Amino acid sequence: MANSDIVRLAVLIDADNASASVAKELLEEVAKFGTATTKRAYGDWTTQNLTGWKEHLHRHGIQPMQQFAYTKGKNATDSALIIDAMDLLYAGNVDGFCLVASDSDYTRLATRLREAGKTVIGLGERKTPEAFIAACDRFIFFEVLKAPAEEATSIPVADVPDLKDLLTHAIQETQRDTGWALLAAVGSYIGKNNASFDPRNYGFKKLGELVRKQPYVETKETTDPSGLIQLHVRLRL
Repeated sequence: MANSDIVRLAVLIDADNASASVAKELLEEVAKFGTATTKRAYGDWTTQNLTGWKEHLHRHGIQPMQQFAYTKGKNATDSALIIDAMDLLYAGNVDGFCLVASDSDYTRLATRLREAGKTVIGLGERKTPEAFIAACDRFIFFEVLKAPAEEATSIPVADVPDLKDLLTHAIQETQRDTGWALLAAVGSYIGKNNASFDPRNYGFKKLGELVRKQPYVETKETTDPSGLIQLHVRLRL
């Protein structure tokens, strides 16, 4: 994505299956990727089910989108969100979408938006189906958003891909003849092949902190001609 100061994002929240307890942290996470020019939350606001969300709407400038459940057993919220997403896509006023849901029904939407050249960031619970996660450019779990900011580490998320396998393969694929690989290249490789990869899933705030703690990885720092410090990694022999 381009500079986060000019990237326009549409944040579309399925309030029926997204927890209101992470509303503040969710929007702070979105701000890392761009500016939320559109913020909408979908659901039937006449019911008691969304009471938790109501106090966050005005506080965070989120527009409630009313969608009555006309047919029992059918999720009208999904349809309303998908229709609005396509309208926003064709209007051409946003650069990317943040889909806040844990529902596999949004898999095709995420795929379609990416086919149109838009960046798609998903945010949802760890139970989110793998198909929806894989359809996004990035996917962030709610479970890591509530970690105290002052702590260097957080509680790892359960049931995530094996870290050693991810790091080992990424280093092998990006290493130079010396065996060393730039950490930035390693992180980019993992992210492109695993949309939900996040150091916070494994209890660390930053990728550099994570790799330094792995006994099978060796690290070193160098300074490039511009004075920028670069972290290199390689597998221990």
